[in-house]
Amino acid sequence: MLEHERNDLVEVIKKKGITDLNVIDAISKVERHLFVPPAIQHLAYEDNALPIGFGQTISQPYTVAFMTQALNLQKGEKILEIGTGSGYQAAVLFEMGMKVYSIERNMEIYNRTLKLFDKLGIRVAARCSDGTLGWKEYAPYDAIIVTAGGPSIPEYLKKQLAIGGRMVIPVGDKKSQTMKILKKLDEDKFDVKESPYFAFVPLIGKEGWKNE
Repeated sequence: MLEHERNDLVEVIKKKGITDLNVIDAISKVERHLFVPPAIQHLAYEDNALPIGFGQTISQPYTVAFMTQALNLQKGEKILEIGTGSGYQAAVLFEMGMKVYSIERNMEIYNRTLKLFDKLGIRVAARCSDGTLGWKEYAPYDAIIVTAGGPSIPEYLKKQLAIGGRMVIPVGDKKSQTMKILKKLDEDKFDVKESPYFAFVPLIGKEGWKNE
């Protein structure tokens, strides 16, 4: 039954414009219901964001697919994810064959998701810290994906992106954001594309929103 629901979800995201076969394949294989609280697992394969506790959400599947597709990933690339959350986005990247580094600022969510990764055999390097500062030790990254909305693009993350690397990040106010899709052409030169009308939880940190 769940496989049938996953297949239905894949058809929904394809109709919305997702064409990358590697992304589609990963969405069809990753069991999203394992990444949401038991009480709402029956909603896991609807194309909606869902609460995971502590004021955080698991992103809408279409949004996960859109952001992943926008990065134009190749198998084996090194990806930095800002905002581990439930672990679903990291699981999709891992399923696609990426080397995933992920940062979560909430210790309770971080510990819970690490246990889930271990249980499911998902190999992701993770840490609990301020994601707006990135993870300098393993830079540069082929791609950076930010799963929370910030007021601007953190300079730390720009610096940690490889030349030719891509970043996708929602930027705007706390209610709605425009998805910025960057390609790093040179140390201080970026090609930027935009796609409007997204809504994420706030990106908290030194180069994000203050934790109120």
